[in-house]
Amino acid sequence: MSKKEEKVSKKNVEKKTKKVKKEKIKKQSFLSQVKAEMKKVSWPSGKDVLKYSIATLVFCLIVCGFFQLLNLALSFIKGMFV
Repeated sequence: MSKKEEKVSKKNVEKKTKKVKKEKIKKQSFLSQVKAEMKKVSWPSGKDVLKYSIATLVFCLIVCGFFQLLNLALSFIKGMFV
């Protein structure tokens, strides 16, 4: 290899190592920022989670019942005309 080629290959290696180091720093920085943000989150208590879960299930049952009644009514109306 000539001296020029050696210089070019050394520069390429240096650029690649710098790039890898920057990527590692970016990842570490990102993860540390995520950790900091997660500490700021106001998590609900177990009692709140239970309360919201029950409310969601009741709402789903009400909506399900509504559509069952709607289906029954439409089937009844369809049966009258057929």
